[in-house]
Amino acid sequence: MTKQSFKCECCGTVYDEMPLCFGSNYPDHYYSIPPDERATRIELEKSLCVVDEQYFFHRGRLTIPIINFHNSLYFDIWTSISKENFELRMDYWDKPERVNNNPYFGWLQNQIPTYENTINIKSKAVEHECGAIPEIIIFEENHPLTIDQKNGISLEKAHKIVQSILKEQHLK
Repeated sequence: MTKQSFKCECCGTVYDEMPLCFGSNYPDHYYSIPPDERATRIELEKSLCVVDEQYFFHRGRLTIPIINFHNSLYFDIWTSISKENFELRMDYWDKPERVNNNPYFGWLQNQIPTYENTINIKSKAVEHECGAIPEIIIFEENHPLTIDQKNGISLEKAHKIVQSILKEQHLK
């Protein structure tokens, strides 16, 4: 299959192919902490975050299949996790058998571009091998994100989502 270039409608930048991986560096709760208090109230690692020693978050990858396309749309996002499951993740962080752990329940903690109201929708995190973030499965009943993750989206819809994300990024 030949790769097709992709042009940003907002700025005219031409990519070798359509960018398909986006994400957030922080759970949205991070932004509720005043900037001058973040250093003392937030513990942040690449894929783990604790706020005020009582709110626990971890990063995962949400995948939306693109029907009849060689790749999927990916969002590296954050979900909440219970203290108990956070501690379990830490105990198994470097252990290959972590893939045998049951999925962790959580609440999505980022707004996914072009989808309405994704903060605090139901999710579960399925562990992958060491070095990889878990796969996030959305299971909020009748939510468009749940439906799209389960059924996939058209290439046209993926194109619209990517254009919307790029436009938003250029406005920042």
